[in-house]
Amino acid sequence: MLNLGILAHVDAGKTSLTERLLYAAGAIDEVGSVDDGNTRTDSLALERRRGITIKSAVVSFAIGGTTVNLIDTPGHPDFIAEVERVLNVLDGAVLVVSAVEGVQAQTRVLMRTLRRLGIPTLVFVNKIDRRGARHDGIVRELADKLTPSVVAMGSTAGLGTGAASFTPFDGAPAFASRLVDVLAEQDDGLLAAYVAGEEIPYARLRAELAAQTGQALAHPVFFGSAITGAGVDALMAGIEELLPAAQGDPAGPVSGTVFKVERGQAGEKIAYVRLFSGTVSTRDRLTFGDDREGKVTAISVFDQGAAARCPSAGAGRIARLWGLADVRIGDAIGRPGKAGPRGHFAPPSLETVVVPRRPADRAALHLALAQLAEQDPLIGLRQDDLRQEVSVSLYGEVQKEVIQATLLDDFGLDVAFRETTTICVERPIGTGEAYEVIGTDSNPFLATVGLRVEPARAGGTERRAGHGSGSSRNQDGAEGSATMSTEFRLEVELGSLPYSFMRTIEETVRETLRQGLHGWQVEDCVVTLTHSGYWARQSHMGGVFDKSMSSTAGDFRNLTPLVLMAALKRAGTRVFEPAHRFRLELPADTLGSVLPALARLGAVPRTRAPGPAGEVGVEGEIPAASVHELEQRLPGLTRGEGVLECAFDRYQPVRGPIPERPRTDHNPLNRKEYLLHVVRRV
Repeated sequence: MLNLGILAHVDAGKTSLTERLLYAAGAIDEVGSVDDGNTRTDSLALERRRGITIKSAVVSFAIGGTTVNLIDTPGHPDFIAEVERVLNVLDGAVLVVSAVEGVQAQTRVLMRTLRRLGIPTLVFVNKIDRRGARHDGIVRELADKLTPSVVAMGSTAGLGTGAASFTPFDGAPAFASRLVDVLAEQDDGLLAAYVAGEEIPYARLRAELAAQTGQALAHPVFFGSAITGAGVDALMAGIEELLPAAQGDPAGPVSGTVFKVERGQAGEKIAYVRLFSGTVSTRDRLTFGDDREGKVTAISVFDQGAAARCPSAGAGRIARLWGLADVRIGDAIGRPGKAGPRGHFAPPSLETVVVPRRPADRAALHLALAQLAEQDPLIGLRQDDLRQEVSVSLYGEVQKEVIQATLLDDFGLDVAFRETTTICVERPIGTGEAYEVIGTDSNPFLATVGLRVEPARAGGTERRAGHGSGSSRNQDGAEGSATMSTEFRLEVELGSLPYSFMRTIEETVRETLRQGLHGWQVEDCVVTLTHSGYWARQSHMGGVFDKSMSSTAGDFRNLTPLVLMAALKRAGTRVFEPAHRFRLELPADTLGSVLPALARLGAVPRTRAPGPAGEVGVEGEIPAASVHELEQRLPGLTRGEGVLECAFDRYQPVRGPIPERPRTDHNPLNRKEYLLHVVRRV
């Protein structure tokens, strides 16, 4: 069993290669075409119309005695989160490069990620039948820009024509010499034999090549054409020989990870799970995530191009599980194992409001977006109750088109979008207190609540770009690399309030902090309950409950936002915007035009170092709001040769005008007047 990912820059031919592999393995009778919209893995209507992959898809075929689960992934950077989810479950990968365009920006990003995660990778240079295809130049480019440990596994003939072909090397002296050069870098015994002038058997070199490829130290390169089929047989042989099979004990404890969730025809959830250990059977009860559980009602595994029902699935398999109603992407199934999820997601830094063209569709829109968020957890939904609007988080503008088309095709909802904005956060910069006492004229609710808001101090639980820790920050909030969780504390005795009222106050505090003084979520703060009081349950002589004399949870739910926002206003908040760390690789002669552009976009270059083959590398920080413009301008500034990598790093204070986010009814400027109006009416 081998779980194999196909990755590439957009338009390099991933999906076409997937079709050709299925055909060559006998899993399908006819090769589908991206242009004709009839490929097996691009099943979404928008994928077929645009000719791009949006959602990862799994198909299966056999090579000799090895069953391969092949996962086709998106190539567009807006869907990088989908790619990263797939990376968590792979045993090996094939990185596709165009023989004409060569190494492109996304190719380098993907290869760095594959090497960082230690995923064994073969390179397939596609499109050798196209005019302008290259062999030696591509090999040099791969060595210069991706990794020096590449090994061309054969020669090409007829480049740029329909008769282009690939012939694997088989023990030729020049090929053996190249193998020794690459493999000896990691094998001292091989290096010693080479220095001593010993004759090294070709079989030993092939065995060492397989071993180092399996450790992601060497990267064999195959050439071919997914359209004509040239070189595909050699690639399949390389997959079987050089990539390691899935590991795991079917008799061990159940351990797996959910990397995809979709809905079936009846609306039921279907979880795609990579099993690292154990065996899952129908009717098993599984624990997942934060102590949630469910009963498996059906299982299917992938076999010869399609999914087939089966009673159980064991370690190494990718299984589709039914019955786990509360499952979410990223959940660990059973006991977390050492082979658990690798990598991390950078959070989306953009947000837009989704507006139904028909006002009557508002409720249906929220339900539909909630289902889409199940399939992509980084589509963070935010409901504005006051304006009856829903916002979604984004990586880029292409996602808007995908969401719009999906809502129309799958749910019959026609929507539009407001202008995209950057997601900011608020942090308190001082300490503020407020309280309301039961029975006073200013307090219409039967509750006493006092709250103190203050900044979280260094040493709290921090998150930095998904790593679980970050740098400390000053008391005034001027520095801070990550978001801290809000902490709720008690300065009153536990018995001063019924537990249900305490719980209501804490839940309301957390809900209210989703909208701060400037409309952004408030983070990195400690909220302390300083005053509490209530009137016990009162009844008339006939035993009838008298609400006018008795405190209820609703009193605390309505009063808490007023007190909290008053305390927050006295503490004051500062708005922070997301900052990305970036790495630029560009021709050295273009540096003079790129640096001023970075300065105009608010970027701060920190370090500079020579890059491969006359390039220069620049690393630094840039506001997330400027990343999209930099991506658009970079090709023109660098003759199309610049490569940009960006990842969320931290939040930094906003420079210039403070961006206001539309507030909900948590805003004390309107909520108190509204609640007092309601009370007077009652």
